[in-house]
Amino acid sequence: MKKVISLAVLAAVMAGCTDLSTTNDSAVNGYAADGFGEETLITTDTPSLNNAYLLAPAPKYYVGSAYKVEDVQYIPVEDLTYNQTGIAGIVPAELNGTKTSNGEVFDMNQMVATSKTLPLPTIARVTNLDNGQSVVVRVNNRGPFVNTRIMDLSPAAARQIGMNGQTKVQVQVLADESIAVKNATVGATTPAMSAQPMTPPPAQTVETTVVTTTTAPGATVAPATSGEYSVQVAAFYAQDSADTLAARMRSYGDAVVVQEGDMYKVRIINLDASNARRVIDALRNNEGMAPGLLRNGRWINADSI
Repeated sequence: MKKVISLAVLAAVMAGCTDLSTTNDSAVNGYAADGFGEETLITTDTPSLNNAYLLAPAPKYYVGSAYKVEDVQYIPVEDLTYNQTGIAGIVPAELNGTKTSNGEVFDMNQMVATSKTLPLPTIARVTNLDNGQSVVVRVNNRGPFVNTRIMDLSPAAARQIGMNGQTKVQVQVLADESIAVKNATVGATTPAMSAQPMTPPPAQTVETTVVTTTTAPGATVAPATSGEYSVQVAAFYAQDSADTLAARMRSYGDAVVVQEGDMYKVRIINLDASNARRVIDALRNNEGMAPGLLRNGRWINADSI
């Protein structure tokens, strides 16, 4: 395998891992925040999918609190509806054997990936948008701390979908499988939902119940609009956390908390296309968030407008 990496970056990626909830360092869990450390794959072998590994209990279930890396804020959330497109890279092979943020050991030969905000572990399907090939991965580490990338894949997972460098991908959380691995990790006594087959759920209209509408004291409330778009900011299992974030989001528009099942989802609703675009860009630039987008209750690509 051919690698292009400077000695300075090699020292950074071998430096080990730190607690993401308290760090502002330029290198976190072996990732250099400037984006160096990614390698280019030239091999073509394809390892088989290991479902037992994907759904195995982790040392801990880790969500974490909001944190900053080089003045960029990241807000980890439990969001079983996460479905985003963006650029993915490849975790450097030099990190093989290092500890991940939830206490696992990074294995470059397994189907694993990193995320700045998803719970660890989470199960997700990653699709290479250049060739349509997809792979199911276990997200078990934080990173990459580069705003141009939403995820890094292990070398094995990258080979599975034909990646040989930075590639545009779609990342979709698999709800049933993510619930199963969470329950296995926290020792839930209630049987988890079936983890087979590992296929994304079909698109469907989302039935919602508005729970609360809150305004933060002193917040500047954006003018009310009426439109077919809603921007999802985050999702929580705790209603208090959702209410708190919704209050802060009122400066961006009509922020509400919507209950779906046992989750409370913070959404900015009643947006037309131009305002939805404005809100998405503002949340990305000002808050370091990765918002989702719905049109008439159906999920669509956040960059499609």
